[in-house]
Amino acid sequence: MIMDDVKRRIQNMWPHLNERQRRMLAASEAQSLGYGGITAVSEICGLSRVTVTKGVKELDLLPLEGNRIRMPGSGRLSLIDTDPELASDLEDILESTTRGDPESPLRWTCLSTRAIAKVLNEAGHSISFRTVDTLVNNLGYSLQSNRKVVEGKQHEDRNEQFIFINEQIKKALRNGQPVLSVDTKKKELIGNFKNQGQTWNKSKDPVKVNTYDFPNPDIPKAIPYGIYDIGFDKGFVNIGTDHDTASFAVSSINGWWKYVGKKYYPSLDYILITADGGGSNGYRVKLWKYELQKLSNFLNVPIRVCHFPPGTSKWNKVEHRLFSFISTNWKGQPLRDYETIVNLISHTYTSKGLKVICKLDRRKYKLGVKLTKEQIDSIHIKHNKFHGEWNYIILNHKL
Repeated sequence: MIMDDVKRRIQNMWPHLNERQRRMLAASEAQSLGYGGITAVSEICGLSRVTVTKGVKELDLLPLEGNRIRMPGSGRLSLIDTDPELASDLEDILESTTRGDPESPLRWTCLSTRAIAKVLNEAGHSISFRTVDTLVNNLGYSLQSNRKVVEGKQHEDRNEQFIFINEQIKKALRNGQPVLSVDTKKKELIGNFKNQGQTWNKSKDPVKVNTYDFPNPDIPKAIPYGIYDIGFDKGFVNIGTDHDTASFAVSSINGWWKYVGKKYYPSLDYILITADGGGSNGYRVKLWKYELQKLSNFLNVPIRVCHFPPGTSKWNKVEHRLFSFISTNWKGQPLRDYETIVNLISHTYTSKGLKVICKLDRRKYKLGVKLTKEQIDSIHIKHNKFHGEWNYIILNHKL
């Protein structure tokens, strides 16, 4: 009966204890049993008699400081202590591969923990790949993918333009006016093609897609143009099926107003748009400004535009506040038809409140549209004193 009680107590407590606490519990129960207790408890909990005996001696000692589970100096010495040159040799390998040293033994191979362990063992160290993993983390290294941050030649007023854009955004938000971050997402092939990412499926039963996805004019494409409302954290995506032109871009913004903007901005004074420096909404594109003029006249409000400097498109909020979540939501899903794309984008949301409306646009948009002099003269534009080519206002003619 007594042994049953001891066994039950140990089984109830065991999963919740660390190494030292288990040793002390076993020692305490062994002491309470008296003669033969160490052997009995050892059989119940699986600890050796030596370990339980050690615990009995520790019961008479003062508690250890902090969260220690062993006495100072206990335990096996680390490899760094027994092999002082190990850390420096390991860092030499990591640094040489990181910096691109062609003489590094791992420069042109897969930099895995097994490969590193092999090189270290050949150099006279005795180490396993698991220990390598622990050491590289302790040295401040981690597995990281490439990151697109090198923007090439930077404009001298790059930072000043960022500051200017930020000030315009804060002013518009204070006044309760819409701030729209716009851009065209990467074109997507429609069909049974591989889409990057992974999704849950039955084990060993992946979704089977076409082996090749070479560009082909006969393969339909989806052109997602995104409008992200910074103030309300709402997204609108217009899926084009023809060409990515300035007319398509402004038509998408008009779609945002029709399906989203009207609801959130009943008292509209102006619209602020932040856009990339190039593409269909580039600052050099006259058709972009002409189409904005028509939209401004239709809405009867001016449209303010701020372009990001060349080479800084990744700073545009639509990229990481809207497109990134869309890509996450449809990862691993073949975009077999337009309906699939619209549904996947429409069901994109975040825990912080992002919701997305998506519409399919089957209209045709001509390439190479040339504006007449009369059309160009109809653009009522006011350039800002600071980089007027990037910052300007399209004034509606009804003012």
